[in-house]
Amino acid sequence: MTPPNERTADRDDAVERADVVVVGAGPVGLTAALLLTAAGASVLVLERNPGTSDEPKAISIDDEALRTYAQAGVGDRILSIIVPGTGTRYYGADGEPVMQAGAAVPFRLGYPFKNPFAQPELERLLLEALLERPGARVEFGATVTGIVTDDEGARVEYSQGGATHRAEARFAIGADGGRSTVRQRLGIGMTGRAYDEPWLVIDALRDHHSERYGMHHGDPSRPHVIVPGLQGRCRYEFLLHPGEGEPGAEPSLELMREVLAPYRELEADDVERAVVYRFNGLIADRWRSGSAFLAGDAAHMMPPFAGQGLNSGVRDVANLCWKLIAVLRGRAPFATLDSYQAERYDHALAIIRLSERLGRVVMTTSTRLAEFRDRRIRAAVATEEGRDWFEKMRFRPIARFVEGLVADVDDGDGARHELVGRQLGQPIAFDTAAGAMRRLDAATGHGWRLFAVDLVDEPWPDALVELAERAGAGRFEVPLREVFVDDPQAPALIDLDGRLADEFGPLRGRYALVRPDHVIAAVWRPERTDDALTAVRAWFA
Repeated sequence: MTPPNERTADRDDAVERADVVVVGAGPVGLTAALLLTAAGASVLVLERNPGTSDEPKAISIDDEALRTYAQAGVGDRILSIIVPGTGTRYYGADGEPVMQAGAAVPFRLGYPFKNPFAQPELERLLLEALLERPGARVEFGATVTGIVTDDEGARVEYSQGGATHRAEARFAIGADGGRSTVRQRLGIGMTGRAYDEPWLVIDALRDHHSERYGMHHGDPSRPHVIVPGLQGRCRYEFLLHPGEGEPGAEPSLELMREVLAPYRELEADDVERAVVYRFNGLIADRWRSGSAFLAGDAAHMMPPFAGQGLNSGVRDVANLCWKLIAVLRGRAPFATLDSYQAERYDHALAIIRLSERLGRVVMTTSTRLAEFRDRRIRAAVATEEGRDWFEKMRFRPIARFVEGLVADVDDGDGARHELVGRQLGQPIAFDTAAGAMRRLDAATGHGWRLFAVDLVDEPWPDALVELAERAGAGRFEVPLREVFVDDPQAPALIDLDGRLADEFGPLRGRYALVRPDHVIAAVWRPERTDDALTAVRAWFA
C-alpha cells in the first residue's frame, strides 16, 4: 500500500498520494478513515469547512454503528459520550402514551439499539483518534474542485488557502453530505422527493428532560419529537404551520418560545442550534464511478423519524472499507467492489421508505387519521404478538443480501441456508485461546472467519485450511455439546449462558464463512465442501 500521504514535491502543483482520499470530515467520512487506517491504509481527508461541525445534527447511534466503531478501534471512546440503551415512547392524539419501542434484550449485536449522543462530541472524538494514526492526514478548508476517476484510481483537485492542490489515490470516497460535490462532479443524479412541510429543529441547553427515551408526540395540531441527551441537552423538532417559517430564514426566539411553552421557558442563550428545514427522501442512482464511491448523505437522504440517517452512512462504509482494503492488499479482485451498491442500495431504500411511513403515520395532521392510528396500535399492543412486533421494533428492515458476496450452496432443500446474507450476532463466549469471557468479535477478530459449528468430530479438511490461509481467515470451533476441544490452530468458543447456542444453533453441523463486516457469506454441510469452495474461491485473489 502507499506510504502515508506521500507528496512528490513542495510546489503549488505538488501531487499528494494516498491509498484513499476521503472527501468530507463528518461522522461518515471520519468513520471511513478510521476503518481504513485501522487496517493499515493511508488516507487523506479533505473537508471544505474550517473544522468539524459544531451543529448537533445526528443524535442517535445504533447497535450496528457501535459494533463498527469497535472494529475501527474507537468503541470505548464512543461509549463515553452516549446515553446507552434508550427507546422511543409514542404519544397519541390525546397526549397519552400509545406504546414504547426499544429492542430485543439481550442485545444480539453486543450493544443496545438506540443511543443518543451529541454530534459535535462524536466528530471531535473521531478526529482525535484519526490524528493519532500515522497513516492519516486531514486538511480543513479544502474545497474539492474536480475529480477524475477510472478503474485504475482517482485524481482529486482541491483549493485551500488560495492554492490549488492535487491528490492521487487508488480509491476515493465521497462522504461530503447531501450537497455532495463529489456526486455532482461525477454526474450522478438522485431519485426520490423533497417534502413540502417545514420543520423547526431546536437543540436546547439546560433542559430538564431526563427521560431515557425519545418522545414522538402524534398531536395532529402540531406533531413534534423530543429527544433528551447528555448534560442538559435536548433535541426538539416541531412541524410548522404555513407562514411560521421557511428554510434559510432564522427562526425567531418568539416562535421557539411559543412551540416550547408546554415544556419549558427559553432564553436566547439556551439555544445551541435552531434551524428550519424540509426533509428529503432521496437515493443516488449510482453509488460508484470507476474507483470513486459515495457514502452517507451523498448516497442517500431520509426523514429523521427512524433515526437512521447517520447509521445508514456507517453501514455504507462498514460494507465498503474492508473491500477496499482487500483489493489494496491484493487479497481480492477489483470486481469485488461491484458488490457495494448491490448490497447496500436496497436496504438504504427500505430505511428511507420506513422513515417516510413513520412520518406519515406518527406525524399526521389529520385528527381522524390520528385517532384511528391510536386505536389500531393500542389494540395491537394489547396482544402478545402485537406488543412484541411494536415494542421490539420488528418493523424495521433488517439487511439480508441476496446478491453480492454471498454464496448459493445447497443446504439440502435446494436453497442456500436462511442465514446467508444476514449479519452474525455477537454473543459473549468463553474464548479458549485467551482464557477469558469475551464478545465474539473480540475473540475472533474482525477479518474473515471460518466457523465449524458442532463439528468437533470432523477434522478440518485440507482444502478449508488452505482457503482460510488464502483469505487470511481465522478458524474457530463452536461446540454446542459438552465436549473438550484442544486445537491451538482452531480455538474453541464455549457457550456458558445459552446465547452462543441461540446464535449458532441454526448452523449446527455446518461450516459458516463470515465476512469482515460480520455478514454470513456462506454456509454448508461437510459433504458440500467442494461446492462451497467452488462458490467462494473467486472472492479471493
